[in-house]
Amino acid sequence: MNTVTTRVPGADLPSSGPWWRHPMMWLVVGGPAIVVVASIATLTLAVTYPDPVVQHQANSEQGRAAEDSTETVRPPPAALEPAMKARNHAATGGQVN
Repeated sequence: MNTVTTRVPGADLPSSGPWWRHPMMWLVVGGPAIVVVASIATLTLAVTYPDPVVQHQANSEQGRAAEDSTETVRPPPAALEPAMKARNHAATGGQVN
């Protein structure tokens, strides 16, 4: 009798081991996982401790008076004038009034 034996290619090779033992897998999965955890931590901090609104006031007495009354808002101090001009210039696209 003739017996036919079939060979499976690669059957003699040793097993590559479990998936968690390969360093490349940790680079592929671990990098994005760390980014997701960091973004959740950042969102939690941003929601828990929001930045306060900063109001520019000349001194504290004027600040208290402005909070107590319903007067119109005063213009910004002269020190902020260049910044306000630059912001307005950037917002209008360079149009001159």
